[in-house]
Amino acid sequence: MLGGFGVALSLGYVSSVNAQSETSAKLGDRATRRTPALRSKVYEQLARAQSAADAGNVDEAISILDEVNSKADSMNSYERAMMYNFYGFIYYNEERFDETIEAFKTAIEQQPIPVSFEQTTLFSLAQLSMMQGQYDKVVGYLERWEALNDGKIPPKNYILKSQALYQNKQYTQAASYIEQAIANHEEAGYLPDENWLTLQRAIYFELKQPEKVKDIIVKLIRLYDEPKYWIQLAGMYGELEREEEQLATMEVAYQRGFITTASDTYNLAQLYYYHGVPYKGAKLMEDAIASGLLEANLRNLTFLGQSWQRAKEEKKAVPVMQRAAQMSDDGKIDAQLALLYFNLEQYDKAIASANIAIEKGNLDNPGNTHMVLGLALYNTRQFAMALDELAKAEGFASSRGAARQWTKYVENEKSTFESLKAIEAGS
Repeated sequence: MLGGFGVALSLGYVSSVNAQSETSAKLGDRATRRTPALRSKVYEQLARAQSAADAGNVDEAISILDEVNSKADSMNSYERAMMYNFYGFIYYNEERFDETIEAFKTAIEQQPIPVSFEQTTLFSLAQLSMMQGQYDKVVGYLERWEALNDGKIPPKNYILKSQALYQNKQYTQAASYIEQAIANHEEAGYLPDENWLTLQRAIYFELKQPEKVKDIIVKLIRLYDEPKYWIQLAGMYGELEREEEQLATMEVAYQRGFITTASDTYNLAQLYYYHGVPYKGAKLMEDAIASGLLEANLRNLTFLGQSWQRAKEEKKAVPVMQRAAQMSDDGKIDAQLALLYFNLEQYDKAIASANIAIEKGNLDNPGNTHMVLGLALYNTRQFAMALDELAKAEGFASSRGAARQWTKYVENEKSTFESLKAIEAGS
C-alpha cells in the first residue's frame, strides 16, 4: 500500500471536507489558496463507487465514476480532483499502475485543490514512480511537495528521495538526504528504521568509505543485532586491514551460532590459519565436513590437510591429504603428502607419493620434490637412485644449493656404506 493513500482515498477524508463550505491553506508568504467545497450529490456518487470497489465489483465502481465523469463540466476543481483520485485508487488496487499514475497526475491538475490533498497525491506519485523505476520523476514530485510545505520535511520524504538518488547512482546527494532523515528522526527521540540504516550503508559502500560503512554496521548491530550484520562487520574489518578485529568479530559470531553457511565457515577457518591458530581452523573444517555443511571436495580437503600440517598434527593430515591427492589431476598434493610421509619417517610411502607427484606434474616446486625423493631413497639405502634424484634437484635454482650439500653427504655415506659391506664380505 502506498503511504498516504489512507488519507487521500478514504471517505473519512471526503466527508470531513464535505462538511465545509470552503477550504483554504496558507502557502508561506504567498496568498491563501481558496478551494471550492465538495457537494453532497458528488460525494454520494463517489461513496457508491468506493462501496462497489470495496465489495470487489471493480467494473461497477469504474462505471459509476465514468457516469460522474460524464458531468465533469458541471463539477468544480476539487470535485474533479476527488473523482480522478478515486479512479487512481481503484486502478492501484488492480495493479494497473500506469493508469493509476495518469489518474493521480490528472487529479492534481484540477486547480485549486487543498494543499494537503495535493501533497498527499504528489507523495503517492513519487512512490509509484519509484516502483516504476522512474527515479528522476520521484525527485521531481518530492520537490513539488516541498515547495508546498511550510513546516519541517518528514523523514519519509528524505528517505524516498535518497532511495531514488541511490538508484540513479547519485550517491553523494543520496548520502546527504539519508543523513538528514536519520538525524531528524533521532532528534525527535525515535530510532531509525533498520532499512534506513541498510540504505545508508549501501550508499557509503558505493562511495568507497569503508570506515563509515563499518560504523553504520556497528549501529545496526547495536540496534537490531541480526546475525548477518556480524558477518558484514567482520568483512569490513577485513577490508580495513584490521585482521585481529575481523577474527574477534567472527569468533563472537561463531560462539553465538551465527556462522551457519559453508562460505562463512571456510572464511573463519582461513582466519584461524592465517592468525596462527591452525588447530582451531582444522577442527572447525573437520566438523563442518563431517556434518555435511562443507563438501569433502578438493579445495576443502586440501585446506584441512594443510591446517593439520601447520598445527603439527601430521598424523591427522595424512589421511586427509590422501583423499585430496586422489581427487587431484596434478601432482601438487602428492608432493605435499610425500613430505608428510618423509617427516613421519615413512620413507617407502614418501618415495611412492613423490614418484606419483613427478609423474602427474605441474608442481609448484619440482626441485623440492626431487629432493624429498632423493632423501627418502637415501634413507632406504638406495644410494645410486638417491644421487640421481639429487642431481635432478640441482637443476632447479630453488633447490640447487641444498641439493649440492646433500649430494656430498650422500656420496660420503655411500662410500662408507660400500666400504663396510666390503669389510663384512671379506671377513
